Amino acid sequence: MTYQITIRNTGHRFTVNPDETLLQAALREGLILPYGCRDGACGSCKGKLIEGSIDYGKYAAKALPDVERVAGMALFCQARPLSDLVIEAREVRKAGDIQIRTLPCRVQRIERPTEDVVLLYLKLPANERLQFLAGQYVDILLKDGTRRSFSMANPPHDDELMQLHVRHVAGGAFTDHVFNKMKEREILRFEGPLGTFFLRGESDKPIVFVASGTGFAPIKAIIESAFEKGVARSMVLYWGGRRPRDLYVSELAAKWAGEHADFRFIPVISDALPEDRWTGRTGFVHRAVMEDFPDLSGHQVYACGVPVMVDAARRDFMAQCKLPENEFFADSFTTAADRPA
Repeated sequence: MTYQITIRNTGHRFTVNPDETLLQAALREGLILPYGCRDGACGSCKGKLIEGSIDYGKYAAKALPDVERVAGMALFCQARPLSDLVIEAREVRKAGDIQIRTLPCRVQRIERPTEDVVLLYLKLPANERLQFLAGQYVDILLKDGTRRSFSMANPPHDDELMQLHVRHVAGGAFTDHVFNKMKEREILRFEGPLGTFFLRGESDKPIVFVASGTGFAPIKAIIESAFEKGVARSMVLYWGGRRPRDLYVSELAAKWAGEHADFRFIPVISDALPEDRWTGRTGFVHRAVMEDFPDLSGHQVYACGVPVMVDAARRDFMAQCKLPENEFFADSFTTAADRPA
């Protein structure tokens, strides 16, 4: 049977059909709720159950700790209603205007800036362009029915080729193929755009970007889009890696800093070796932010990378640096190993 869902904080209502999650139903009816992995692994879709009962579904314990579940929280990408519900959820209006499509694409170019990162440049069919917001991602659709999610690193104004940054995951079927067998002109299929990680243009607050590894990809798109639009907000990018080579296109970020007075770039390395001759900032990337910004109450933060970094940044920025909860926006790069069994 179908159930009626009311979003208490906005007054919007939608209907959930049998076998739909709350997120699937909301998206179907044009209400865009925040989400990321859609696998119950990242926590981006978390909201509060006010009235009614749900099946919580399968999820990673770190995405919804027991203490949060007891407090009424749920992951809307997994939760299915067992009655009519009243929930609290943040809504994202802007993404709802963009059609999600399934398209083929051709591998146009493969670049290898480091031994464990590949930049894929994908060309859509003639006369096709993908409308998207800087920061969103696509799902590569594999022949066995599985998906692999990758953020688009190119901004919307530079859409002749879709750019993906792929880090090699040991034993990962798709990334093994990318690094060992993929050739130019290979045909792939994808679905997108997806996700709610994009710049909130209604704010004029200074922005702190925090990236780890290939989490730089969507942040690159957001920053380049902001430059193109002439966004007049102070921006600083903290990009962290274990060794300097992990910041695989750091010269691009340094170039931005040289060209834009309101932009700064702070590279942070956690495990440099003597041969790296690293003389810059060291330690965990989100800790570098906390050292420089002990008070984040007047800022927005956009964080992207591995879940452990995103989760630590969310927790510590709010608990110790006074960052308002609704000013933290994130995209966790989960892998198959992060998803619930």
